[in-house]
Amino acid sequence: MNFDFYRTFYYVGKYQSITAAAKALYVTQPTVTHAIQSLERELGCSLFIRSQKGVRFTPEGEKFYTAVASACETIFQAEARLEASKNLSEGVIAIGASETTLHHYLIPILADFRKKHPGIHMKLFNSSTPEMLREILDGHIDFAVLVMDSNYRHENLSITHLTDFEDIMIGGQAFSELNGRSISLKEFIDYPLVSMEKGTMTRQFFDQFFHEHNLFPEPDIELATTDLIVPVIRGGLGIGLVPEPFAREALARGEIFNITLKEKIPRREICLIKKKKASLSLIGEAFIQYLLSDDR
Repeated sequence: MNFDFYRTFYYVGKYQSITAAAKALYVTQPTVTHAIQSLERELGCSLFIRSQKGVRFTPEGEKFYTAVASACETIFQAEARLEASKNLSEGVIAIGASETTLHHYLIPILADFRKKHPGIHMKLFNSSTPEMLREILDGHIDFAVLVMDSNYRHENLSITHLTDFEDIMIGGQAFSELNGRSISLKEFIDYPLVSMEKGTMTRQFFDQFFHEHNLFPEPDIELATTDLIVPVIRGGLGIGLVPEPFAREALARGEIFNITLKEKIPRREICLIKKKKASLSLIGEAFIQYLLSDDR
């Protein structure tokens, strides 16, 4: 049976009026009357008693309305939520991000997107890159913005380059003899080194950079989070490699200084990672388009 018949029955029963139902449905009164008559004919019983004051339920119609009203309101709510998602006026997206991508890149974009679409709720997940990739593959997050090599290949993941950034070597006042000098990596490892702990992408990058120059340093201090590197170095406990955005404010205040290396530190990439063949929500797709837009 045509759902429009049930929809019409719902509004006639709600307003107890064919005229009011026609107005709510933006149709003519004869259209409403025809729908009710068709429904009654299909069901084999009368649903309303007509009078000059309007309509009222028959006993069968009243029982039938209770069930139909519940079903119709559930469908109407689902339609409203879908329309809200299409209009980006409500919904949820689950995004994975690393410390570096949040600090360097993602937070201003999230803030601007939220400002344009205040009804959107964002769930941010912060963990190690390997854990984040597993979360994407398991479907627990929609996508992630991580420090990755865009040449990385995985049969079930797509990787899209977004931007890049540089890492710098920094020292505090305890090692002021290095300020203004240009030193080699070989000299650099004679000093106490501060680094991220093993298993992180920053530590992997740190190790690979030194290994490419046949150097295999053992850091004196290993940290769990990138934002601890600058305070530890500022406190005079060592020197180390850090993403430039984390050091920017302390450099401007003169609390630390940039150590010039003779060897060039490769730039690192920030990439969008999502599961291939995954069906994202309308909101997720809209955010990715916003992320990739040149007009942002």
